[in-house]
Amino acid sequence: MENAPTASQDEGLTPNRTRSLSVADRIRSAILCGDFAPGEKLREVHLSETLGVSRTPIRSALQALAAEGLLDYAPNRGYAVRSFQTAEIVDAYEIRAMMEALAARFAAERGLSDAERAVIEGALADGDRLLAKGSLHDDDRVTYGSINFAFHDAIHSAARCRMLGEMIRLCQSVAPSSHRNIVAFEFDDVRRRHDDHHRIYDAILARDSYRAEILMREHVASVRSSLVRSMLKRAAGSTPPSSRLSAAG
Repeated sequence: MENAPTASQDEGLTPNRTRSLSVADRIRSAILCGDFAPGEKLREVHLSETLGVSRTPIRSALQALAAEGLLDYAPNRGYAVRSFQTAEIVDAYEIRAMMEALAARFAAERGLSDAERAVIEGALADGDRLLAKGSLHDDDRVTYGSINFAFHDAIHSAARCRMLGEMIRLCQSVAPSSHRNIVAFEFDDVRRRHDDHHRIYDAILARDSYRAEILMREHVASVRSSLVRSMLKRAAGSTPPSSRLSAAG
C-alpha cells in the first residue's frame, strides 16, 4: 500500500470532536457494517453529497481512515476499502491474543496508576450504560469502539513495556483486529466481551497475574471467533442499497 497523505488519527470520542472526525466515525461505521465492499472506491464528491458536508472534512476523514488501515490510497486513483484475507485476520488475532495476555499479566504485576484505573473504570461504566438499553444499533458501533479502545489502551499503558505496545500496534495494522474497529456487533457478543472486561479488571486489581493473563487470552480468542462468524454471515448475503451511508439528521 502506498502511503496516503498524512493525517492525525482519531484518538476516540470526545465532547469537542471536530467535524472531520465525526465524518470519519460515520464512514468508518459504514465500512465496518459492510455498506462498502472490499476494493470499492470511496469518492469524495459522492460522500460529500450523501453526508451533506463539504469535501474538506471528507478528505480529512479519508486520510485518517487510510492511516488506520481501513482504506488503501493510490495517487491519481484515490481511496478504496482495503481487502483482508480471512487467514490474515485470524493470524493477527492469534498473535494479539498472546501479546494482550502478556500485557494484562504485566499490568497485574506492576499495578495500575490512578489515571489508568480511572480510564478503565470510566470505560466499564460507559459500557454498562450502553448495554443497559437492551439492544444495540449501528450508531452505537463507534461509541463501543471508543469504549473498547480506552479499556485495552489503559492496560497496554499499565504493562510499562514499550516493545510490547509496539507489537500490539503492529497486529492492529490489520484493521479488522483493531480495538476501535468493531466488526462483529451482535448484542450478546458485545455483552459477553464487556463482562470479560469486568473480570479482567478485577483480576488486575487483585494482582492475580495468572488469571488476568488467561482471561485476556480467552477474551481475544472469543472476539476472533465472533468476527469469523460475522464475516461468514456477511459473505453469505449481500448489502441492500437502503443500508448505504446517509447523512446524519
